Amino acid sequence: MSERFSANYVLRTLDDADRAAGIIAGEQSSGTFVSTPGEDEALKARSAARVEMLEEIEDAGGPALPGSAGNGPIRSWRLRLSWPLENIGPSIPNLIATVAGNLGELKQVAGLKITDLDLPPSFFGTYPGPAFGIEGTRRLSGVTKGPLIGTIIKPSVGLTPAGTAELVEELCAGGIDFIKDDELQADGPRCPFEERLAAVMDVIDRHADRTGRKVMYAANITGEIDEMQRRHDLVANRGGTCVMVSLNCVGPAGVTALRRASHLPIHAHRNGWGILGRAPDNGWSYPAWATLWRLAGVDHMHVNGLTNKFWEPDDSVIRSARHCLSPLHPDHPYTVMPVFSSGQTVLQAAPTFAQLGSADLIFCAGGGVVAHPAGVAAGVTSLRQAWEAAEAGVPLAEAASRSALLQQAVEKFS
Repeated sequence: MSERFSANYVLRTLDDADRAAGIIAGEQSSGTFVSTPGEDEALKARSAARVEMLEEIEDAGGPALPGSAGNGPIRSWRLRLSWPLENIGPSIPNLIATVAGNLGELKQVAGLKITDLDLPPSFFGTYPGPAFGIEGTRRLSGVTKGPLIGTIIKPSVGLTPAGTAELVEELCAGGIDFIKDDELQADGPRCPFEERLAAVMDVIDRHADRTGRKVMYAANITGEIDEMQRRHDLVANRGGTCVMVSLNCVGPAGVTALRRASHLPIHAHRNGWGILGRAPDNGWSYPAWATLWRLAGVDHMHVNGLTNKFWEPDDSVIRSARHCLSPLHPDHPYTVMPVFSSGQTVLQAAPTFAQLGSADLIFCAGGGVVAHPAGVAAGVTSLRQAWEAAEAGVPLAEAASRSALLQQAVEKFS
């Protein structure tokens, strides 16, 4: 194989940058802390990682990682490493081991953030990518334009299957496009998966018979690989149109196994990503991290939301969503539908559309739907009205002056 793959980083170090970059490259390819038998120049030429770029940038000024070694001040560098593909083959688990691996533990590393991955064609020949993506999601949901207006089952846990179905009844009657289980609700004894699925699909099917359009329900099938495959089959056999998994909980091997067996869109929840990505100078950027899952074959990816209830600034959220909508490779787009969630209400519709410049998204509001003063159906209607106004360029206040339900929502969530 002559192909190579590469990763970009922001490196912070107290050491000489060239020395630190060389140690990083050696640690993640053919070298270790001491020369070993067989490590000749021919082997290094064949298998060693290359430092392709090392460029100093302004340091953000945060503290160094504990145990960092070196005699100088902390300085920051853009670093690009590349590896021969023959070191690992086109394998996502081994890609992660190579580009991340032990790097955060090296003394020479005072901070390291993976910012981007560049993968050769062999990866795209091995991993099929999304089976449905944006086009397939629109086809199955019957939403041909505009965002899918969605919500999350709330409260997150505590409802019985019957209680969940009662809420779904209200949501379907109100005209919702998309419903997902909360990531905390999988297969607990109070709300067993099979009973919940049966109760919810009874409601969805009844409304589909009436309206001719089936609400997309992302049933949380997160679990061991055999459990996920069994639950996927239950959803598919029951006529469901989506399954959900928590990415960090099942890992790339779990997602890949599910994708190979799945006949439904895979809704990917990112819970736990903050541990990997929140620090500005350590961990993974969202685009680098999301590349793994898009390659593995998910169809929807959570990106947080504007003015969210968490820590993330709006520009970071929009960058994540744009990454989902941008091709990974000229010949293999692998685009996925971004999912806006986390404290979303009618107030975020216009800025989301204005900043993203697209309505190819799922807009999930939990409390922003079910907490509407006039009830769940009013929550769905007002959210749809807010998005219709946003796409038409009508200011929210003007649209609210024409709709009592939208005005109530504006007052409630302002």
